[in-house]
Amino acid sequence: MMTSWRRTAASVAALCVISGGTAAFADVTAEQVWADWRDYMKDSGYTLEATETRSGDTLTVSGISMTFEVPEEDMTIDMSMGDMNFVDNGDGTVSITLAPSLPIDISVDAEDGEDVEIGLDYATDGLTIDVSGDPENMTYAYSAANIALTLVSLNIEGEDVPMDEFGQAEFRMADVEGTTEMSVGNLRQSVQKVTTGAVSYVMDFNEPDDGGGRFVIRGEAEGMEFDGTASLPNDMDPEQMAAALKAGFAFDGSFSFTNGSSNFNFNDGDESAQGTSSSSSGQIGLKMDESGITYSGEGTDIAMSMAGAEIPFPLEMSMQQAGFNLMVPVTAGEGEQDFAFALTLGDFTMSDLIWGIFDPSGQLPRDPATVAFDTSGTVKLLVDLLDPEEMEKIEEGESMPGELHSLDLNSLTVSAAGAELTGDGSFTFDNSDLTTFEGMPAPTGSVNLMLVGGNALLDKLVAMGFVPEEQAAGARMMMGLFAVPGDGEDTLTSTIEVKGDGQVLANGQRIK
Repeated sequence: MMTSWRRTAASVAALCVISGGTAAFADVTAEQVWADWRDYMKDSGYTLEATETRSGDTLTVSGISMTFEVPEEDMTIDMSMGDMNFVDNGDGTVSITLAPSLPIDISVDAEDGEDVEIGLDYATDGLTIDVSGDPENMTYAYSAANIALTLVSLNIEGEDVPMDEFGQAEFRMADVEGTTEMSVGNLRQSVQKVTTGAVSYVMDFNEPDDGGGRFVIRGEAEGMEFDGTASLPNDMDPEQMAAALKAGFAFDGSFSFTNGSSNFNFNDGDESAQGTSSSSSGQIGLKMDESGITYSGEGTDIAMSMAGAEIPFPLEMSMQQAGFNLMVPVTAGEGEQDFAFALTLGDFTMSDLIWGIFDPSGQLPRDPATVAFDTSGTVKLLVDLLDPEEMEKIEEGESMPGELHSLDLNSLTVSAAGAELTGDGSFTFDNSDLTTFEGMPAPTGSVNLMLVGGNALLDKLVAMGFVPEEQAAGARMMMGLFAVPGDGEDTLTSTIEVKGDGQVLANGQRIK
């Protein structure tokens, strides 16, 4: 998966350069710009071939083909493109020109699956690409009124698929502006920034072989933005990411959008479903270097709805905020390394129609619900997680990936139907003791919990018939064993302490 992402990122970067300065402080020539673009793709792991022809101030590059292998998928992907012109402007800068309609052909040769040939059309309106700087430090500045990528042909196992029967797939961007700064030394480093106006996409596919089904998804956003930096070792092998990270590979990028929405419709004759979603903003971030991988995302003002033949009533729900953050180390080391995982589902609400199904009399408070937690800790990695050979040994049970040394619950919030549970805690683990807790490293630490409104919620659930009285009595008995009254009304607190010798205490009382 990581290899596929890495190569996809390189392909996107290449298209950004195509669709990608400023006043030049030194001179670059057409040949130097093309060499920089070519070497960047080679450094990213592609095999590239092309024919170069010079006529006057223009270097024409034709017959561009790029190939890369995906060994874990037993797959080879070939991509060919139309002509590109590199024009010396006479002032030390170079302009790259493309035909308004650029064909891109992709061939996927899968050893254990279907061979597929995909034809795309890369159409631009008002595209300008200017390159300035010097051979070791180039700046690409690009803009376009519109850019569109459209599926125009599809061939599966040597048989052409009639596009008028199959459907369509298209992605469009308006008002594209961007810059890419490239510097070459021991590492190839890039800094990229892209902004767009309106963005839209559509996938409208019919079921093959006259199946009668149809799937449609459409989406749009008011605008998008990408900021990113990357460092690539020379002659990097994307199949050996562990070695590439140690050689200096790094990536740090953030993608965001505003006022996005989408809708889908599925129908296969007997079953159907349709739905919509929207959000006022969204962001995805990815950072990767020798210290680890950080992956995060966030959305605000999220609304979703769904209906269909298998859904007895329309579903409508919304959240003010949804987000996550994941940080994991990937490189083996002698010392402990940090990790983190956090999730927020904030101010979740449902429609009254859904509430009415299980609470028709409105006994439960319908305040927005929240589930959020933030954890962090330290581990000691015994293997490189991106080393294919090491991971194969782990899958076969020949080795362990690492040791857990500490775990912190920085915060916990669960609030719904008038009750709220909060907490925090911290534990350390003794990896030399795997017997006290039956194969688990012996923990030492405690967690603090507070429940507000728990008894009132339990009373309402009993009155509604959701919880039998005898089960409610058992739940209250358990709360009495593990919790003590807090300062406020209907408030319970609990401190659960675990000792390395196997003892477990609740509020100072030993329960194990």
